[in-house]
Amino acid sequence: MTNPVTADGAPQSAILFLHAQTSLHPGSGTALGVVDLPIQRERHTQWPVVPGSSIKGVLRDACRRRPSNRDQLFAAFGPETAEADKHAGAISVTDARILAFPVRSLRGVFSWTTCMSVLERFNRDAALAQLAQIKLPVRPAKDQAVCTSNSPLLVDGERIVLEEFEFKSVTDPRGLSDQLAQRIFQASDATTPEAFRQRLVVLHDDDFTHFVRHATEIVARIGLNAETKTVKQGALFYQEFLPSETILYALVFANASRREGNSAQAASMLDYLRSELPDVLQIGSDETTGKGLCAVRLLDGKEGA
Repeated sequence: MTNPVTADGAPQSAILFLHAQTSLHPGSGTALGVVDLPIQRERHTQWPVVPGSSIKGVLRDACRRRPSNRDQLFAAFGPETAEADKHAGAISVTDARILAFPVRSLRGVFSWTTCMSVLERFNRDAALAQLAQIKLPVRPAKDQAVCTSNSPLLVDGERIVLEEFEFKSVTDPRGLSDQLAQRIFQASDATTPEAFRQRLVVLHDDDFTHFVRHATEIVARIGLNAETKTVKQGALFYQEFLPSETILYALVFANASRREGNSAQAASMLDYLRSELPDVLQIGSDETTGKGLCAVRLLDGKEGA
């Protein structure tokens, strides 16, 4: 599949990587258990997801805050609400899907975990975005963990212990962690790519799903009565967060401008987004408490991935 980046008017595509620097709460708004404010998840996999509408709103707000041409802003993301019926924006964003999930480790502090189903879906999405696919590692069996031969997570050279579970290590000969590190992280990040290369672990689908369901952060939140210093009635609740270091990705598509008087082609729309995109975005709720800070990278075929 070729990338038609030079064709005038042809739709353009890219992948937006999100690397959580602080814990992230993409809320579902529905309490189904003991957690009052759970994160949003895919129904069929129970893997975490960030709605594309939320990401697009954050991107629009980030572009609005920077000194830019408002005509380009409206062409990319659509007009203000009062004129929403005039035209659609040129930029489309999918839901952000999980790529790597951090899990506590007996050795090496923590690992980034993923699984073959996640990686296969990433390859499918990369093809949809006209980007090169990654070479997949050997498929781990139940209770196996695929990692690099020099991983700091190894115990006695042959075991990895994540949370309370022990896995037999299997060496990855295809350099998966290096392929992903080259794609995910910003060029200005001098330390994280190497840490990722050493700490990435590929688990069996069932083992990975267990961690993303049960190894998130659950935080008790309270509101105090200013006079009695006791909890206000109904002001004690539990909130779920994706931990810092979580890595997600979303697909970004650009079409030619639909705005009257603006003839920008799809490539120009994607270039506009790239030029206005900051290094860090804040996604999800609890913005005033520093939650949801994510390092971002927009990757397309021009970078040769």
